[in-house]
Amino acid sequence: MTISFGALAGLIAAIAFLVLVLFTIPMLLNVSKTLKEAEKTVQLTNESMAKLTEDMDDLMKQTGGLLEKTDAFLQDVNSKMETLQPVVQAAADLGQSVSDINESSKKMINKVSNAHFTRTGMITSVITSAFARHFRRKG
Repeated sequence: MTISFGALAGLIAAIAFLVLVLFTIPMLLNVSKTLKEAEKTVQLTNESMAKLTEDMDDLMKQTGGLLEKTDAFLQDVNSKMETLQPVVQAAADLGQSVSDINESSKKMINKVSNAHFTRTGMITSVITSAFARHFRRKG
């Protein structure tokens, strides 16, 4: 039984192909296993994204409600501030009036303390300051 060179070359090629397939099978199994793990990971990621999307939708709804309440609160505060503005202005006017009275009192005290304590000098000083104040209010 003699084998020709062509048959021997075919046999060697077949054995080489068999060896190649035998070494390729474990690699293909590993690739298949890796692809299954990747598929599981992608599926888990998709589920997580769906849950995250639902949570974000709920959060956005709650944020919208909170913003509406905040807007109503600020409108209420603004209306109350407008109501209080005349009171604040009246208090400011009262403070200015008290300041003017204090200034007038200081001037009168200075005039009285600088005036002579004679009866005529004191009466003249009081009458003069009263007339001056009267003319200042009218003028």
